[in-house]
Amino acid sequence: MNILKDSFGRRFSYIRLSISDVCNFKCGYCLPDGYKIDKSDNRTFITKEEIGRLAKALSELGVSKIRLTGGEPTVRKDFLDIIKIIKKNSGIKKTVITTNGYHLDRIADDLNKSGLDGINISIDSLDPKTFRKITGHDRLNEILEGIKKLQKLNFKNIKVNAVLLRGVNDKEEDFKSWANFIKNNQIDFRYIELMQTGDNLDYFNQYHVSANKFTNYLNNNNWVIQTFGKDAGPSKNYINPEYKGKFGVIAPYSKDFCKSCNRLRITAKGDLRLCLFGNTGINIRHLMQRDDQTEELKDLILKQLNYKKESHYLEIGETGLTKNLSTTGG
Repeated sequence: MNILKDSFGRRFSYIRLSISDVCNFKCGYCLPDGYKIDKSDNRTFITKEEIGRLAKALSELGVSKIRLTGGEPTVRKDFLDIIKIIKKNSGIKKTVITTNGYHLDRIADDLNKSGLDGINISIDSLDPKTFRKITGHDRLNEILEGIKKLQKLNFKNIKVNAVLLRGVNDKEEDFKSWANFIKNNQIDFRYIELMQTGDNLDYFNQYHVSANKFTNYLNNNNWVIQTFGKDAGPSKNYINPEYKGKFGVIAPYSKDFCKSCNRLRITAKGDLRLCLFGNTGINIRHLMQRDDQTEELKDLILKQLNYKKESHYLEIGETGLTKNLSTTGG
């Protein structure tokens, strides 16, 4: 079996697949003015049948995990069908999603029944006022209620993400609030360092703070770093025997961040992206149309890996093709 491997010896067992650019939140770091249709690109989003063929080809290339992202993936009416198609006949071992938690209290039962293997929920603050300020929505309670419902259903793999923002959610009291949250909850919480994209330079300059601020807190409070798993994401995870949950840090500006890269991205319109902040992308959708195109699709993906660079260039302000995080699945 051919395995997805680049010229630097990195293996890719993990795919982030966006299924929609649309998002119903207005987070300041991503879509502060809300979602707007890109009139320069009138292609439709990839269909569930195309996704089924793609997932099968990826599994034959050694991919074991697909994360469905957006935009907001749950805005698609066929979202649950997409999970079921991947779970049913693709050979992919883990299917997980990243969501903003919109209506999570209403869809928790359906998510659990779908066979989903894990969920990442974006919650930038446990303070309702701060949450509303960042997202433009007063929905914190429904999201927390949704998490409780998932836990009652014995849904195991729940993670919560927050973007670290200077002067907004980076105080020690914010860190302590999350510590209280995971103390008796088997939930992993991770701070993500704010990333510069093509259209957020002013916001980035105002709110970016180094992830070191959080790691210093962890180091001073008996948290110990844990090793990576094979299909793990980019988070450095910390454990403490007194806590049921874990803390994590995703710090794209840190030294050697890209050395352990194990993931590729596919956009909602079928473009393969080798890096969230790369300048190269190719459309592979034309090879997702029929079951007999699997070998061609695999060959095209394998050839593209020759173009994957050793690192992104965020530290010098190069943001590549990523105009905002909703277009590439964050």
